[in-house]
Amino acid sequence: MSLSAMTPNKTEKSKNSSSIKNYAIVETSGSQFWLEANRYYDLDRIKGNVDEKITLDKVLLINDEKGLSVGKPYVKGARVELKIMAHKRGPKIIVYKMRPKKKTRTKNGHRQELTRVMVTSISNGAKSKKVIQDEKPIKADKTIKDTKSTKTSNPVKSTTKAKKAVNEVKKAVKEVKEAVKEVKKTQTTSSKKKDSKIQKTSD
Repeated sequence: MSLSAMTPNKTEKSKNSSSIKNYAIVETSGSQFWLEANRYYDLDRIKGNVDEKITLDKVLLINDEKGLSVGKPYVKGARVELKIMAHKRGPKIIVYKMRPKKKTRTKNGHRQELTRVMVTSISNGAKSKKVIQDEKPIKADKTIKDTKSTKTSNPVKSTTKAKKAVNEVKKAVKEVKEAVKEVKKTQTTSSKKKDSKIQKTSD
C-alpha cells in the first residue's frame, strides 16, 4: 500500500470547514440552538401563520465573513430571520407513574407541539470599526487636557496639605509614647507594692 492511501485527505477537511461559514447560536423557547442558513429546525410552538416571517434578536454568537463575534450576553444588532413552514407535533412519549405497595398506577401520553422553521438569513448589524476609532480619541484628548489643567493649577495646596498631615502624625506619635511611659510607671509601682507586701507576710 502507498503512503498516500494511508494518510488522510486534507483537502476534504478544508472543504468541509469552509462550507460552514455563516452560523449563529440563538436563544429561543428556553434553550440554545445552532442555526445555519437555508436549513429547517423544529422549535416549540410559535404563534403565527404558515409562510409568516419571524426575527430573533437574542443572538448569543454569530460567525460570518467579518469573523466571530460573541455577545455579552447578546450581540448588538444581530438578527436571524425565520420562515414558518408548518405546525406539527412531536413523537409520542409515555409517562408512567407508580407507587409500590399502594396500588396506584397512572399512564399518560404526551406529544409536544412544534413548529418547523426555515432559516432565511443571518445578519450582523454591528457598527464598523472605523467609526468607533474616530470617536474615541476625541474623548480621550479632552480628558487629558482636563487632568493637566487640574495638576498645574493646585501644586501649592497639595504641598501644604502634605505638611499638615506630617505634623499631625508626629503629634500622634508623641502622645502614644507618653501614654506608654505612664503605663510602664504604673506597672513598676504596682509590682514594688506587691513585693513589699509579700516580704511583710513572710516575716
